[in-house]
Amino acid sequence: MNPKYGLVTGLLFFLAIPVSAEVYRNVDSYGNVTYSDEPSEGSETVDVKPVTTITLPKPEVVQETEKLREEVQREGAVYESVSFAYPDNNQAFHSGSGDIQFEVRSTPALQPGHKYEVTLDGQPVGQSTSGSMTVNNVFRGTHEARVHIVDENGVQVKTGSPVTFTVHRPSALN
Repeated sequence: MNPKYGLVTGLLFFLAIPVSAEVYRNVDSYGNVTYSDEPSEGSETVDVKPVTTITLPKPEVVQETEKLREEVQREGAVYESVSFAYPDNNQAFHSGSGDIQFEVRSTPALQPGHKYEVTLDGQPVGQSTSGSMTVNNVFRGTHEARVHIVDENGVQVKTGSPVTFTVHRPSALN
């Protein structure tokens, strides 16, 4: 056998072996924690969990975008409107705990499998089928809330107009 081929084969075999690096944790006399890939005096080995991976569905399994849009429009067309009953737009109120009670309604009422979803400053904060929802510990200041109707897959099928409100909370300095 040609030595060059043996060297290349050995090199390829070596590269194919998965590399696993150790991680070491060390705490110095001041309590500072450092991590390294090289062991040092007094360091301990840290077990690193494997990286979580997600397998995406094959493109042919995923619904086509146009079909999904048509389905969302069909489901959303059932509703004339969705809106907040409380709080009112541009309302300001005091809330010591920061808890805000949202009341939402739609015409007609929710279809089976659908839910109201409230977003606060663009982030979802809860879902409800009753139309009543409490969000805890809302920071002081002005916020924008939106209400959506979502189907059983969590897809937004109808969106209402946003409301802006201001929360006044006591200061920790008082």
